[in-house]
Amino acid sequence: MQRLRESSVARKPAEVPEDAAGPAAGRGRAVHGGRAGCGVTPAPTSARARPRTAARAAGASVAALATAGTLLLAPAAVAADGDKVTKNTVNQDYSVTIAAQFTRPNGAMLSRALTYDPKLVPVNSHVTVSERANSDRTRVGLRVDGLVANRTYGAHVHTGTCGVRPESSGSHYQHRKDPRTPSVDPAYANPKNEVWLDFTTDGKGEASSESRNAWRFRSGEARSVVIHEHRTATKAGVAGTAGRVVACYSVPFNQSKEAAKAVSGLLGKLF
Repeated sequence: MQRLRESSVARKPAEVPEDAAGPAAGRGRAVHGGRAGCGVTPAPTSARARPRTAARAAGASVAALATAGTLLLAPAAVAADGDKVTKNTVNQDYSVTIAAQFTRPNGAMLSRALTYDPKLVPVNSHVTVSERANSDRTRVGLRVDGLVANRTYGAHVHTGTCGVRPESSGSHYQHRKDPRTPSVDPAYANPKNEVWLDFTTDGKGEASSESRNAWRFRSGEARSVVIHEHRTATKAGVAGTAGRVVACYSVPFNQSKEAAKAVSGLLGKLF
């Protein structure tokens, strides 16, 4: 099980307005006929109990929604040890940037960023991934430093999260899914239908790349950025291949849609 810690993004507990929590909260005011005042004859106990019970129920519902919202956004706002969430804004135009240091996988705890070949992706080298998306477009950015200098790597968005073994990350995310697997047909395995982030490091082992696509990720189907040992091939029969998986970074792509659906489901259960 991953050991998680809160990220640097502060989250304040939800504040329930006085009207929602009940006007008598903490002030000792009597309430009668929906108006607060002093010297008003108290209603019988059973009559007072009903508005207080309703107020408590309303407050509990608001608190439940606030807690649910925190948990629903946890994949984008909580990171494993060594990871850092530098920006997280969830709304109709989704935007997130996360960063981490690569570590070796182990059974006790898996960081979001794993290296399977420390010679090509050294332990403690850095990775940053950003996603910017609106209603019909997605831009993914990748930045690395501390890798082998003057070397070309392949990189793609994959469907699975990173695991102890390189194959845990699954296959490439495709907007139009190839009915055949593995997908090596250029009609499907291409940078317009997938997210390719190949890069070449400079003399300091630093590099950056970006992919722009005229579509959004399907909710829950894009989960990581994988780094391969060489540039991505484009010819028929080998299109999309880039050699061994040498590193992987689990990324919360397009979490806004998942959160909206989950909140909608929760509202249906509460009301």
